[in-house]
Amino acid sequence: MVKRIISVIFVIFFSFNLSGCVWFLVGASAAGGYAVSRDTIAGEIDAEYNDVWLAAKNVSQIMGIIKEEDRAKGFLDLNVDKSHVVINIDRLTPETLRLKIKARKYLMPNIGLAQKLFIKINQQIE
Repeated sequence: MVKRIISVIFVIFFSFNLSGCVWFLVGASAAGGYAVSRDTIAGEIDAEYNDVWLAAKNVSQIMGIIKEEDRAKGFLDLNVDKSHVVINIDRLTPETLRLKIKARKYLMPNIGLAQKLFIKINQQIE
């Protein structure tokens, strides 16, 4: 029975991966889970905008070089280890924000880096 459940999960995961599905829900973090595409991690966070912005900026400065930032738009553009990273913070409701991190290295998705940044930002908020 357990093998069958694992097999079904495995098949579903690779079906989404091979079918080009844009978003796939993964895990359950403090943000209430996050969605993954080929090069982007996005998750909802219940926190103050200022806290999320400062955490994103601090992590960005530690891990890479910020090329462009716009606090009002919630936008950071940076380079991290030869990867181009874009961080967006969007207000969904007065209490909820969406943190979206896109990472590419040499035009190829770098989802591992996007996930690493997402987790580090979440840890700084907590």
